[in-house]
Amino acid sequence: MKHKLSITLLLIGMFLLTQFVGLFVVSSYFPTTQKIVDPADGTMREIEIENPLPFGLETSDSPNFLSIIFSFVLAFALIFFLMKYKWKTVIRIWFFLVVIIALSISANAVLKNFIVSASIVSVIIALPLAFFKIFKPNVVLHNLTELFIYPGIAAVFVALLNPFSVVVILILISIYDMWAVWKVGIMQKMAKFQMEELKLFGGFLIPSVSKKVKLQIKNIKQKYRNKKAPKKISNKKYKINLAILGGGDIIFPIIASGVFLKFYGILPALFVTFGALAGLTYLFFITEKGKSYPAMPYISAGIFVGMLFVLVL
Repeated sequence: MKHKLSITLLLIGMFLLTQFVGLFVVSSYFPTTQKIVDPADGTMREIEIENPLPFGLETSDSPNFLSIIFSFVLAFALIFFLMKYKWKTVIRIWFFLVVIIALSISANAVLKNFIVSASIVSVIIALPLAFFKIFKPNVVLHNLTELFIYPGIAAVFVALLNPFSVVVILILISIYDMWAVWKVGIMQKMAKFQMEELKLFGGFLIPSVSKKVKLQIKNIKQKYRNKKAPKKISNKKYKINLAILGGGDIIFPIIASGVFLKFYGILPALFVTFGALAGLTYLFFITEKGKSYPAMPYISAGIFVGMLFVLVL
């Protein structure tokens, strides 16, 4: 196992929590039905009530597989271009805007049931969170906002897909992930650029230090408790271990379970969610230190097993 058990379990727990938040956010924008009495003849009938996304983010009524593929390809290509020329300000602004929209969609999913101007209040909540996340980052705020960013993004894409297109996308993204990690190392370069150049990361990030380093820090604090530490000591750098889980590994299971929720209901969606969880858990327990692994092939395999259970049951 690559990371300590406590860190691994924390990542798994954060992943699962985000999946549940995702199901809630996505389902809050599904159309609902309401029974009314027809005044003309007094009969009871059902009408469908739309729950549109905020800010005019209208989605197509029919699944559009090609538009999703094009969107993902364009996004990846644009990120690579901006990274190559190190347009860090442009990337930060892009991240900032995406985070505002995603957090607003997630917040609106809750607030629209209680207040009239839910979308406006959602933006007011999202703005400071996005600002501090992008321009004044810290680990706690980073991971906390990640819990709600991917559900918000997933809500936009779920309406465009059907189960077949989800399967195709999972296969394609898994192949890409294997190529990008094992063949050319693009994903490692992207993660390194984000963390070192931008001080950002798209996904969960949990830093930890060894017992030896903890002891060193503790001794230094005790030694210089009531006095200023020398510059050499205060500027000393320590080795930090990072446990990460990329944003794509979080959002695609939400999209898959969201689509199954839309077409088949909550139980099939949960089979997909727990299938993804099983695949990710298996990966975490077979990883080795010093090696990089593409998570999507394992997560997708787990999702497909969950889909098979849906078909069987």
